[in-house]
Amino acid sequence: MINSSLPNWLSLVISLPSHRGTSRMRVWRALKGLGAAVLRDGVYLLPENGSAQESLQGLAGEVIHSGGQAHVLIIKSTNEQQFDGFRRLFDRTPGYVQLSHTIQKLKAGLTKRRASAVQRQLKKIRREFETVTATDYFPGSAREQVQQLLSQVEIAANSLLSPGEPHPADGEIRRLNKKDFQNRQWATRARPWVDRLASAWLIRRFIDPKARFVWLAEPKNCPRDVLGFDFDSAAFTHVGARVTFEVLLASFGLEEDAALMRLGALVHYLDVGGLPVGEAQGLEMILNGARQQCDNDDELLIEAGKTFDFMYASCTER
Repeated sequence: MINSSLPNWLSLVISLPSHRGTSRMRVWRALKGLGAAVLRDGVYLLPENGSAQESLQGLAGEVIHSGGQAHVLIIKSTNEQQFDGFRRLFDRTPGYVQLSHTIQKLKAGLTKRRASAVQRQLKKIRREFETVTATDYFPGSAREQVQQLLSQVEIAANSLLSPGEPHPADGEIRRLNKKDFQNRQWATRARPWVDRLASAWLIRRFIDPKARFVWLAEPKNCPRDVLGFDFDSAAFTHVGARVTFEVLLASFGLEEDAALMRLGALVHYLDVGGLPVGEAQGLEMILNGARQQCDNDDELLIEAGKTFDFMYASCTER
């Protein structure tokens, strides 16, 4: 008897002529990318959802165009035992276990000397993690544990490479009036990276057009009459899960600007990790190149500012 209370499944049933090896391989790779389970040769399974159905219909059309036969079927489980059996076909725990072991090894060998090498490996692991999660249709504790572990090691490596990275503060973010923050001096840690560069650009572009910046070798030496940002005890720094750029957006009522929010997601991901953003790798490469070319932090901000201007314009148009 069919159990209508259980979620449905989608099945792609295909048959391709033996001489269509290229088409067969292309379809197989696409199904592998979707994380489809193999019930038998030519019969594939996915949990039912809109994107999966669209993908399978597209593959079915390709098979038919290649001279084969294809059907996309909706399957209902007859009982919970069968449903659980299908669900186990999508268990991604082994992938998470392997990632966890790799991250633990990197964590154990993390030193200041090896921080750059570990950070490069962590970026590769982050991409592998995203690949696993993309087809994790029934996420559980394993996914969350690896996410937390990866974020912890990323933060630890960043701390070694960029000493003085602020610790998240507690409390609410107060709404401020831009009129009270005009023609001021602002200070942050020298040799700025993503969050500090983006925050400085945001300040000069949207908050204080005549802002002047001081680049501190030691944050503890920040003058009292200067507005500090992105270091512990600064006027503007990480609060809860928000990085400094996001705190500035909230403080000055800029969160209604969708393009700035998109940039905020980019800055957040590159600074502390979390949800991936498509343009992040490109932005990181450009800023890294600017940092290598510019020894002077004022020049670096000018060059980085051009990139943020272009990205803001692109996000605004979109």
